[in-house]
Amino acid sequence: MNLTLVILAAGMGSRYGGMKQLDRLGPSGETIMEYSIYDALQAGFNKIVFVIRKHFEKEFHEAIVEKIIPHAEVKLAYQETDMLPDGFICPEERVKPWGTGHALWVCKQLVEEPFAVINADDYYGREAFQVIAEQLRSQKTGVKGNYAMVGYHLNKTLSEHGSVSRGICRVDAEGNLKGVTEHTAIEKNKNGRIFSNQAKYELDKNAIVSMNFWGFTPDFFDHLESKLELFLKKNIHQNKSEFYIPLVVDNLIGEGMASVKVLSSEARWFGVTYKEDKEEAIKQLQQKVGQGIYPNKLW
Repeated sequence: MNLTLVILAAGMGSRYGGMKQLDRLGPSGETIMEYSIYDALQAGFNKIVFVIRKHFEKEFHEAIVEKIIPHAEVKLAYQETDMLPDGFICPEERVKPWGTGHALWVCKQLVEEPFAVINADDYYGREAFQVIAEQLRSQKTGVKGNYAMVGYHLNKTLSEHGSVSRGICRVDAEGNLKGVTEHTAIEKNKNGRIFSNQAKYELDKNAIVSMNFWGFTPDFFDHLESKLELFLKKNIHQNKSEFYIPLVVDNLIGEGMASVKVLSSEARWFGVTYKEDKEEAIKQLQQKVGQGIYPNKLW
């Protein structure tokens, strides 16, 4: 079975202070996303779709695409603010991208097989790609609305240098996702307790959170487009409003249109949300190379 990995790499990196998706952190100059691609290829993914911005296409092609082309089919999709469903016109003052849901929507013409979605700047761990690949392969042909998500424990997904956005998940006894609540300002205080500054209450350190690692079948794009249209009707003139994948999933579950299996991971996240995260990410990658998990040079 063909499996596609969609990598959301169009972020502006406002908190990081630059294009973090192209920051070279590995011992041979690899980016974090290259380790995800390497793990995905090992798990059986054979097509990579990158969602980027047009203004850095040349740099992205030289830094990433040329390395990956010998190993997998590669496609590029572009997330631009004026790329919207028919009937919608982007306000001239809009600068900020429309969010992860919109980023996924722009590649709908490039994906016809079961696929996974990840962020470019997050490290997920090899096991996560293996379990999502197994789940996607287990899907019966033609079955719609059966999706998956790799979940992580909240206390293993925090930055030491500022707040993070996480989708707090409600999971039933059978491991099915019952809903996702997006929190845009989660951080640990000096006493090690975790709070949502947005909701003003303490969070369970072992809560399962979404790190935007999803497994979908192509029918998801139909839902995504209809939900995007509804979102734009209400929010198109809200310059900072964003359309998130967890919002779509949460709505579909609530409407009885989808079921989502939560695949647990014990991996500790690391990434580059803030510039100060870079040193720890470099250290973590060096350790994994030293442990033989990755070769010193990936490609």
